[in-house]
Amino acid sequence: MVTDQEPWLQVDLREQMEVTAVATQGRYDSWDWVSAYLLLYSDTGRSWKQYRQEDGVGGLVGNVNSEAVVQNKLPHPVRTRFLRFVPLYWNPSGWMGLRVEVFGCSYKSYVADFDGRSSLLYRFNQKSMSTVKDVISLRFKSHQAEGVLLHGEGQRGDYITLELHRGRLDLYLNLDDSRPRFSSRRVPVTVGSLLDDQHWHSVHVERFNRQVNLTVDAHTQHFQTKGEGQSLEVNYELSFGGIPLPGKPGTFLRKNFRGCLENLYYNGINIIDLAKRRKPQIHSVGNVTFSCSQPQLVSCTFLSSSSSFLSLPSVAPVATGGFSVRFQLRTWNPDGLLVSAQLEPPPQKLELRVSNSWLRLTLLGAGRQKSEVSAGRRVNDGLWHSVGLEARDLQISLTVDNEPSSTIQLWERVQPRGSFYLGGCPPSSADCQTQTPSFQGCMQLIFINSHPTNLSHVQQRLLGNYNKLQFDTCNIKDRCLPNLCEHGARCFQTWSSFSCDCSGTGYSGATCHNSIYEPSCEAYKLTGSSSGFYFIDPDGSGPLGPVQVYCNMTEKKVWTVLPHNSTAPITVQSSSLQQPHIMRFNYSASAKQLRAIVSGSEQCQQEVAYNCRKSRLFNSKDGSPLSWWLDREGERRSYWGGFLPGVQQCSCSLEENCVDMNYFCNCDADTDTWANDTGILSYKDHLPVSQIVIGDTDRMGSQAVYHVGPLRCYGDRSIWNAASFYQESSYLYFPTLQAELASDISFYFKTSAPSGVFLENQGLKDFIRVELSSPSVVTFSFDVGNGPAVLSVKSHLPLNDRQWHYVRAERNVKEASLQVDQLPLRFLQAPADGHLRLRLSSQLFVGGTASQQRGFLGCIRSLTINGVSFDLEERAKMTPGVSAGCPGYCSGSSSLCHNRGRCIEKSNGYICDCSQSAYGGTTCNQEVSVSFDRESSVTYTFQEPFSVMQNRSSQASSASADSRAREDVAFSFVTSQRPAMLLAVGTFSLQYIAVILARNGSIQIWYHLQTDRSPDVFSPTPSNLADGRLHRVRIHRVGKNLYIQTDQDVHGKYILSSDAELILIRSLTLGKVTRMETFGEEVAHAASKGFTGCLSSVQFNHVAPLKAALTNRGSSLVTIRGPLVQSNCGTLAESHTLQDQAVNSDEDKKQGASGTQKDLAVIAGVVTAVVFIAVCALAVVSRLIYQQRRAQRSGGSSSIKDEHRHTSMYTDYRTELHLHHHSVRDSVKEYYI
Repeated sequence: MVTDQEPWLQVDLREQMEVTAVATQGRYDSWDWVSAYLLLYSDTGRSWKQYRQEDGVGGLVGNVNSEAVVQNKLPHPVRTRFLRFVPLYWNPSGWMGLRVEVFGCSYKSYVADFDGRSSLLYRFNQKSMSTVKDVISLRFKSHQAEGVLLHGEGQRGDYITLELHRGRLDLYLNLDDSRPRFSSRRVPVTVGSLLDDQHWHSVHVERFNRQVNLTVDAHTQHFQTKGEGQSLEVNYELSFGGIPLPGKPGTFLRKNFRGCLENLYYNGINIIDLAKRRKPQIHSVGNVTFSCSQPQLVSCTFLSSSSSFLSLPSVAPVATGGFSVRFQLRTWNPDGLLVSAQLEPPPQKLELRVSNSWLRLTLLGAGRQKSEVSAGRRVNDGLWHSVGLEARDLQISLTVDNEPSSTIQLWERVQPRGSFYLGGCPPSSADCQTQTPSFQGCMQLIFINSHPTNLSHVQQRLLGNYNKLQFDTCNIKDRCLPNLCEHGARCFQTWSSFSCDCSGTGYSGATCHNSIYEPSCEAYKLTGSSSGFYFIDPDGSGPLGPVQVYCNMTEKKVWTVLPHNSTAPITVQSSSLQQPHIMRFNYSASAKQLRAIVSGSEQCQQEVAYNCRKSRLFNSKDGSPLSWWLDREGERRSYWGGFLPGVQQCSCSLEENCVDMNYFCNCDADTDTWANDTGILSYKDHLPVSQIVIGDTDRMGSQAVYHVGPLRCYGDRSIWNAASFYQESSYLYFPTLQAELASDISFYFKTSAPSGVFLENQGLKDFIRVELSSPSVVTFSFDVGNGPAVLSVKSHLPLNDRQWHYVRAERNVKEASLQVDQLPLRFLQAPADGHLRLRLSSQLFVGGTASQQRGFLGCIRSLTINGVSFDLEERAKMTPGVSAGCPGYCSGSSSLCHNRGRCIEKSNGYICDCSQSAYGGTTCNQEVSVSFDRESSVTYTFQEPFSVMQNRSSQASSASADSRAREDVAFSFVTSQRPAMLLAVGTFSLQYIAVILARNGSIQIWYHLQTDRSPDVFSPTPSNLADGRLHRVRIHRVGKNLYIQTDQDVHGKYILSSDAELILIRSLTLGKVTRMETFGEEVAHAASKGFTGCLSSVQFNHVAPLKAALTNRGSSLVTIRGPLVQSNCGTLAESHTLQDQAVNSDEDKKQGASGTQKDLAVIAGVVTAVVFIAVCALAVVSRLIYQQRRAQRSGGSSSIKDEHRHTSMYTDYRTELHLHHHSVRDSVKEYYI
């Protein structure tokens, strides 16, 4: 072992055994022990497979001294004869010392060998077999990626097929379906990967009625079969190993299985045992033997993309001259060098490489002479591919699999000079130099000039040379099994990592974990959005997905409106209890999404109107209801709008104004005249209405007209859900965090304490913790088995300043991140082959730790973990040392500061910091508007060339698939000019974004991200917006996804041709643009025309250029050309627009109004009451204002009024010019205040 560079210890168990654990110990009474090792297993001792733990980790923990025994239990036992222990690390003060013990048991094995032209038929005693439950289990091994393992079918259309396809296992199963056999519409359930590796794989199929579990090794798929039946009917027989064609023995419909099957059981019947004993139920087709004699193909693995290589001498050239190289390869990488050789006569050189998933053969001659051909496509799919390279006569041919060869014509015959280099080049070799990365993958069946290469001789250094190779095994791993990309994202992989394509999912991040949408309409309003259609994701990173709603943002409340499929009034006649009228309501959200929206809202309601004539609701002889509705769970409800749950009454009974006071509903009076029962359903647990049933319109003259309004909810319970911690030993506890593979934690805090733990959850060894480690540092730490990982963000200002601060920590299998306020996002990349699962067992502690030390003192609010909002207030009510809510002006749910304004606590009040808002005023709700003429322009020059992308920390991956390129643009405008230039952003790298009005007045958004391509142009609405009215525009980009909203229209989603970031932003210009060298013709024409009209509240990421122009006219960052006049044109235009909308609404109401004089009287009464209440409220407010002003006059200059005066319309806006760039979406979170 001392002289062996790659030592190992091999154990022969003499026969197949089921190994359940291994134990190791160091050399007796010495300093020699192994601290970590690999475990390999094999049936024959030739081809080996590495044992991997549940989360893919290959290394096993060894010893820390020479005497203690360390046992590793194998969660998934292996059935094998040979074991090999390969030391990875050992005692640095000694040497390798290893004693081993293997634990397990023997097992009975029934084996059958299929040669690709054979099968076993299990014939039933009757004509057909019909089963409601099936259990099929088997083990198989093969070196082929295709082949049928099992097949059966019935006359009524039932079928079951278990098939190897492209190294995966496909199950086709259908019950009672008469579609044509093997139609293209059949879709399999697929499990497993790389199953053609010559090693045993276990399969278990369980079916009960239509529910099926399919398990391959440790991976299980649960699914429901297609078809209408509950039983599987198979005629005559089941075939194993192939599908023979009836009447033609030895002829098969699909490619047969070639390999070995072991312990094949069908519903408890041992098929191989019956075949071996030649029972009459079993018929053998072809040559089926009962011992596994499959050839063991020996592979080698190229481990490194930078330094792996295998050099082989060119011996015994072919008789006709020339040379040939043949081998099989298997890889995930799209690029890598396969073969390199110097040729005679010099200086010719040949290179074969994988390039962009194709095989590319290049012949380099003297000077710059170069010939090149390509063959194959997507050879990096993880399957074995045969490659042949042959030089004969005056051509070199390249063959891949069974495809036609590609050739390069030669001027003269060539011969190899020196060695063939496979997989890479030695760093010191002058004959082999290339810019292509080394090959990472597996090779087998290597032939040089038709002579096979003995890899055992290579390993023993008896033949050729090598570096960074692993012999006797193909150590390929499918990193997309299981798919760790979330929310249905596609997984792509290379040899050492995987990436996720989040396109079209509505999520972003390394594993598509984070929703790109806000969780509620309330959250959209806090970002400065106005009323309109939006997508919201009520459970954030949870599994539910986004849903489209209408956000009605009034002055006091933000309403979330979800319509259903029946908005118009419905007339009902001829319905009875025996044959009732039934209407089912389908909403724009699923049942789970509806439940999440309702439970997360402060209040929900739904209007129900019932107009009736001789149609009762509840007035029956036995007291049973005649009409009812179903809640969201499908439960029957018989109370009507406006009354309490469980009571069969209507709102008029509660208000004591029913037409006939002998009844509890107007309609129950059962009169010949029209009556009305209208009310509001507001019990949240029952909403929304899923179905309505009308049962009393079958009498003469009976008729009913009902209408169920949309679901309307307001408030977000999570945003202001807070708890105050007064004792260091106090904490709130919740159930164990379920975050094995991914977790995101977000919350706000404010404190005056120098340190404290925000939350902690521990396991046996694993843990996760977020804490304020010092007055200016927030730390996120965790351990998933790879050792503690720590991320810290340090603020240049203290965080214990009694102001709200935002924290978001995320950890997934790819990376971890930490965000604090608007400080740069910190990243830490996860190790490529480390442990993945965070295993926690204790309770989740919030505001403290299990040891009751280093507890947090202060307030925490809006705690959300993996999309689930934690009810801190409810838990705080029953916990000593903790109180519900948080004291302070900025701790309530009322929006004191608007449009991204930040509420800042003061000793005697609060102020709004509007520096990050495009609005001004004391509460950041005042439009900042400027009037332009044709020659006017405002140019904001950024302080330094910068990217809108976040810079990663030094530990971050530079090749992450998650594009964080993003822009957020919002503005309002009024104009009658067309064409016109609204906004343009240019970079030093000649990229640009332009927003223009085209010649027809429609708005166009131009994105030119790649200078070698044409720009992307989007026109979200064909309407003429140069109509003298106020229009609002919002543009938001995340990677390739572009979201555009004009006015109150729904957000339109568009796909860019590139997800490139804006590199080195130079300037942003409003109005006329003079530098137009990169613009297209249409944009240049609009830029030359400038803009005449009003621009208002312009925001680009964190920059508000209009505010900068008005408050920093002398700054070098702002350039103003032409006349520029501050005005209130945006506010005036908005008021005119609202008035027009109100007039149109009134006209619509007049046209659609119909009702009785009683209805008008009731409305008049309500209006009178509202006016009276408003007058009283105005009087009270006036009195309070008067008292407050008296107090201010006597309170001196320290009053809040002075503070408001000092932070008027443009509070501290100059700080905006000195901010660094930040991720817009993350920075938005800061303003949830």
